[in-house]
Amino acid sequence: MLTSIISTGLAMGAIYALIGITYNTMYSTSRVMSFTAGQLGMLGGVFGALFILRFGINSVVGFGLTMMVCAFIGVVTELVAVRPVLKSIEQHLYVLSTLALALMISQVVAIEWSTEPQAFPRFFGTAAALIDEKFWFPVAACAATVIGLEVLYKHTLTGRAFKAVAEDNLAAQALGLPERNLRIASYALAAMIGGLAGFSGGSLLLAFVANGGLLNFYGFVPVALGGLGNNRGAIVGGFGLGLFQQAASFLVGGIFASVAVFSLFIIVLLIAPQGLFGAPQSRRV
Repeated sequence: MLTSIISTGLAMGAIYALIGITYNTMYSTSRVMSFTAGQLGMLGGVFGALFILRFGINSVVGFGLTMMVCAFIGVVTELVAVRPVLKSIEQHLYVLSTLALALMISQVVAIEWSTEPQAFPRFFGTAAALIDEKFWFPVAACAATVIGLEVLYKHTLTGRAFKAVAEDNLAAQALGLPERNLRIASYALAAMIGGLAGFSGGSLLLAFVANGGLLNFYGFVPVALGGLGNNRGAIVGGFGLGLFQQAASFLVGGIFASVAVFSLFIIVLLIAPQGLFGAPQSRRV
């Protein structure tokens, strides 16, 4: 029982953490919470199953195509649901624009794919006890994403430009940085991270249109708990949420596990409205 809670909890926590990072990456360059993050996770599973199972494409190529499609959806999100709102005085309308796009994505997938959960292919073909890839693949994907982002932000000019735009948009523009192009690139990057969450967690979640709404909420919880814009907080919050959710499922089961998650969420926000790790300190660019 304990082994199952830990293995499944860590795997689900990694998926939630990746969706939380997706939220943060989109938010960092636009100050917009895009509610398409969960849909991107869902699309990672759906397109992975579509390319590899239905079309019979090699797993590695299918993974690459899935990432490309998700990146394209991320760019479309910026162009259609975010950029028009940024030009508006009522910028809080992003709640409606991104949510509307998320619902449109779900409806199209439901019509063209299926409303029932579909099988997802094994990427590595390991299915023995705790080394089953459905447990370690999401954790490995999360670790690779964290390392990749650290290298990007600290050791590349593009990453430093991302951080400059995130910390002070106007100052970054004054320095001549291509703010619009960087925002598009950040949405493409975020969409790939979201797609990776769904692809790596496909063996657990299956290719299922309902995963969009589920990941939208459970992926937002780590962001709220860890502090908006704080990827490290989202990682800690994601793994903590995954373990807590699985423990609650074993102890109380059913709908009461969701009630326990909601209760924990509310209690933490009442104690620390800015999240357990607070908001990152702003610096002059």
